[in-house]
Amino acid sequence: MLHIIDDEEVIRDSLMWLAKSRGITAIPHESGKAFLAMLDNMTRTGMQGHALLLDVRMPDLSGIALFDLLATRGLTQTFPVIFLTGHGDVPMAVDALKRGAFDFFEKPFNDNKLMDRVQEALIASEEAIASAAIHTRLAALSSREREVLDLILEGKMNKVIADKLGISMRTVEVHRAHIFDKMNVKTAVELARLLK
Repeated sequence: MLHIIDDEEVIRDSLMWLAKSRGITAIPHESGKAFLAMLDNMTRTGMQGHALLLDVRMPDLSGIALFDLLATRGLTQTFPVIFLTGHGDVPMAVDALKRGAFDFFEKPFNDNKLMDRVQEALIASEEAIASAAIHTRLAALSSREREVLDLILEGKMNKVIADKLGISMRTVEVHRAHIFDKMNVKTAVELARLLK
């Protein structure tokens, strides 16, 4: 999902058309405040990526100020920001990129290059969302389940795990079942692929 945030309707319309030509679903926002209101009411489900095309200069809340708010909330990985500006300068671009912006384009920009970067940003967002989901699942494991998980990933059989940890094989089986359930996998191979 691409979020186009620009105070100029003609720019929003043009970018919407450009996104549609690449098969990218886009939502226009006339201001940073409008985007924040949508974000606060948004329920995130699944692994759909999000990216922002963000105008640097807007009334009320500038693109840089909105980017700073997203960074404060820890959202710049799952909502990569591509800045657009007609007034940009090199120091502004360098500063934005150093602080985690995905890219920076000056108007007029090359349509294909911009949409290529949007697609890359959406992929990066999906990867960040998937990584965060894995970390959340790992955090749900108990310390003993983490020990069992590490030994499963080493390819150890239940009997070996039981001997190594000084617990019964039945206890290992229970831990293994809990690990598979919490990590949402059915086999040790799936688990290894998920955590590679």
